[in-house]
Amino acid sequence: MSAPLDVSGQEMRAEPEAVAIAGGAPIQGRSLGQIAWMRLKRDKVALAGGLLVVFLILVAVFAPLIVGAFGQDPTQFNSDLIDSSTMAPKTGTGIGAQHLFGIEPVNGRDIFSRIVYGARISLLIAFLATLLSVIIGTLLGVTAGYFGGLVDSIISKTMDVFLAFPILVFAIALAGIVPDSAFGLTGDTLRVSLLVFIIGFFNWPYIGRIIRGQTLSLREREFVDAARSLGARGPYIIFRELLPNLVAPVLVYSTLLIPTNVLFEAALSFLGVGVRPPTPTWGGMLSDAVRFYTIPHFMFFPGMAIFITVLAFNLFGDGLRDALDPKAR
Repeated sequence: MSAPLDVSGQEMRAEPEAVAIAGGAPIQGRSLGQIAWMRLKRDKVALAGGLLVVFLILVAVFAPLIVGAFGQDPTQFNSDLIDSSTMAPKTGTGIGAQHLFGIEPVNGRDIFSRIVYGARISLLIAFLATLLSVIIGTLLGVTAGYFGGLVDSIISKTMDVFLAFPILVFAIALAGIVPDSAFGLTGDTLRVSLLVFIIGFFNWPYIGRIIRGQTLSLREREFVDAARSLGARGPYIIFRELLPNLVAPVLVYSTLLIPTNVLFEAALSFLGVGVRPPTPTWGGMLSDAVRFYTIPHFMFFPGMAIFITVLAFNLFGDGLRDALDPKAR
């Protein structure tokens, strides 16, 4: 049997620097946000989608400056550029330095300017409607999931009713009967507010169901039991314990709901019950272009604007979902 090692007290003491240093750099923990950002940076497609989303938002915000530099007033008529016999743009007055995307038939309005200003309407309605859906759906979903029982049954049945409701038909009917002045609002302000209410109020059950399912899982976790044992009541647990842990699914679903709302607004404008002319909207431009299918650029540019916007948000939303998923590799 070998003799015990003769180790002095000096040799048994580990230096703090030896533990805290690895490869010459301090070992630092990463927060969930830092881990999610590292994952998102590795997803080049999602990152490209996010940059495109930022670009579209900047275009909408600075629309007057962009149009002032590269276009003209989106409501300005250029009848002198239209052939009175065919109502189409005259030869040599199409896409060029003066009109980057060409001009519309009949009235000769600048398509580029109307596309840029149309981004304002589409993104404004999509963001505000999504915010309304998220607020209602999150609050009702977490309430149903946490309290359960009769409260869960009532809210769940309400979700089923809303999900079975023909939203598009109701939106067409409601938007069509509202007068030009109501609730102290007029013009575009009234139409935008009405569309935000219709789209946002009737879409909340989708996120409500997701949040309810997440809450049913979270309410059985140890930190919720610890809060109950310390005497915390329902409202405190909901707002201080559950909602902070629901930020990730709410954020991901919001980025995926925005493009859906962009399409919804475009569909309503296409059917003539959205924001009324002469305010430019992408759906309204597509509706006008149907009559002039022989002039492809009239339909191409608003269609591409909708396609690129929806694609950018979907790519970014998918990447964000993967980045925030703790089980993803």
